[in-house]
Amino acid sequence: MSDATRAEVCTTAVADAFRGDGERLASAFGAIPALGARLAKSTFEPDLLMTDGVAYLRDDVAPLTGDAAQEPVVEGWMPFRRVFDLLWNGRRHVVMTATQIDRYGNHNFACIGPHAKPKAQLLGMRGAPGNTISHPTSYWVPNHSTRVFVEQVDVVSGVGYDRARKLGSAARFHEIRCVVSNLGVFDFDTPDRRMRLASLHPGVSIDEVVEQTGFELTIPDDAPTTRTPDAEELRLIREVLDPGGARDREVPG
Repeated sequence: MSDATRAEVCTTAVADAFRGDGERLASAFGAIPALGARLAKSTFEPDLLMTDGVAYLRDDVAPLTGDAAQEPVVEGWMPFRRVFDLLWNGRRHVVMTATQIDRYGNHNFACIGPHAKPKAQLLGMRGAPGNTISHPTSYWVPNHSTRVFVEQVDVVSGVGYDRARKLGSAARFHEIRCVVSNLGVFDFDTPDRRMRLASLHPGVSIDEVVEQTGFELTIPDDAPTTRTPDAEELRLIREVLDPGGARDREVPG
């Protein structure tokens, strides 16, 4: 029986979102998304492209916590302007956080309340509109609740499947790969592209997910359990990629 924590299960779920991406630029925001991308590159997706955050693609995988001065193994040059060569052609996969998300994957981290006069100003639109129509996008929600999984987002930052349908060829690269939360994994693999429960994290019940979701999910008759990391993945997470335990500060317990 695995002794993996909830944070480590979430990490492998994010890593699995990158399966099959090959030479795609991996971008991830948040401790667990960044750790998941590193885990994927360290194991089953060695061709994932990762930057040093400045201007280089690095062939090695830097730890999430630890020696920031570690000398990188550089495999290419990618200043910021060159990122768009990949971004606009579907060759990037980003994992963004979500303040709100609805059943079709419309996403908001711009503000709470009306855009013209919000109750709370958040990050703003940032790159979310362009990201979601230009390349695969996934989302990370560290605290699954009805405040995040909502019937209707206050402002659309990221484009969901219902809106993408209306854009035609302009959204040819649109793909919401999955949503990973601290309760489970969700996708849009349904005929009408509504959010579906793909798996429950160990110890989580369907009733708990339904109670914490503000819209009706598509729920399969036999919802699987999210896989736990194997022994080598746990070693990499704990000893190599995140020895400082940043993952547990994002999802305690």
